[in-house]
Amino acid sequence: MERNNLYPIFLKTSNLNILIVGGGNVALEKLSFLLKSSPDANVELVSPMFREETLTLIQKFNIKTTVANYDPSFLKNKHMVVATTDNVPVNEQVYHDCRAQNILVNVADNPPFCDFYMGGIVTKGNVKVAISTNGKSPTTAKRLRQFFEDVLPDNIDDLVKNLNEFRKTIKGDFEEKVETLNEFTKGLVNKKN
Repeated sequence: MERNNLYPIFLKTSNLNILIVGGGNVALEKLSFLLKSSPDANVELVSPMFREETLTLIQKFNIKTTVANYDPSFLKNKHMVVATTDNVPVNEQVYHDCRAQNILVNVADNPPFCDFYMGGIVTKGNVKVAISTNGKSPTTAKRLRQFFEDVLPDNIDDLVKNLNEFRKTIKGDFEEKVETLNEFTKGLVNKKN
């Protein structure tokens, strides 16, 4: 069986400088996805044109935009870039420029030109579950996201907050605290016999 070797991380996107290259449907999808999960993301868009829906998001979230064709100078001080144009050579140029400057890059719908994928995400309060199909099937990630949205109880955030308060009262070293929390929470997961 093939294995997914991606390492999942949760980024504080308000602390990062993110660039989206493009202003069409795919840019709108990536921007919407990013803002849904991280409404305080520090993101900038560059494109010769922007869709009306994208402009609405730009205004709502006060996002910096530049009406221009892509140029490598837009990468200055960026940590992460998403290329979404319908021009394959431009997207590949963005990829090569980012790689030369050690900037994480995702070229939409082109897995070999991606350092990361934007998978399915389920958020309920402080609980966030990320889903990856290794870039092979965004539709499967979407369906799994819908499944987990239904399965995770709406009050799971209350559980997390209560466990955090309980954690503060536990005495002992790190290992003792972990052991106590593991014992306390083992009933939350039904194990198969």
